[in-house]
Amino acid sequence: MPLQMSDAELAARIGDGDGEAEAEMCRRMGRRIRLYGLRHLRSATAADDLVQQVLLKTIEALRAGRLRESDKLAPFVLGTCRMMVLDLRRTAQRQESLLEEFGAILVPHQPEMPSLDRDQLARCVQALKERERSVVVMTFYDEHTAAEAAGFLGISEANIRVIRHRAIKLLRACIGAAA
Repeated sequence: MPLQMSDAELAARIGDGDGEAEAEMCRRMGRRIRLYGLRHLRSATAADDLVQQVLLKTIEALRAGRLRESDKLAPFVLGTCRMMVLDLRRTAQRQESLLEEFGAILVPHQPEMPSLDRDQLARCVQALKERERSVVVMTFYDEHTAAEAAGFLGISEANIRVIRHRAIKLLRACIGAAA
């Protein structure tokens, strides 16, 4: 297949069911669609989704012979992009307005969490034994798994869980006693 095939030839071949022509059209138009999506949707994942949706719509239209002027493939793709972006925006606006109107009903009311006295928590963490403090800091602050903390501290994973459980119990008692 020649690389410099015109849009009209490409559209005609896709209409005849040529898979190579479809692949060429995807290569040729994919970058343009993605750039359009990045500019108008401002999200790489949304732009990637737009590429897939527009290419599918375009191939379906070409297979069904719905492109009246086969030399106008690029404007057809651009128009499809524009319509899909507008549809995505309308859907987002509808969802936002519905969430504003019915959000309080749909999302159950969350009770307010009591404020945390950070200074008291710091004092309570400092009062822990060094090993307990290390486990708490590694698993909660540094977000290491129990297995990672166990490997670092040279103790078993089960022991990490026990130490963490006991340390949390001590912290709750310390914070509760101060409150």
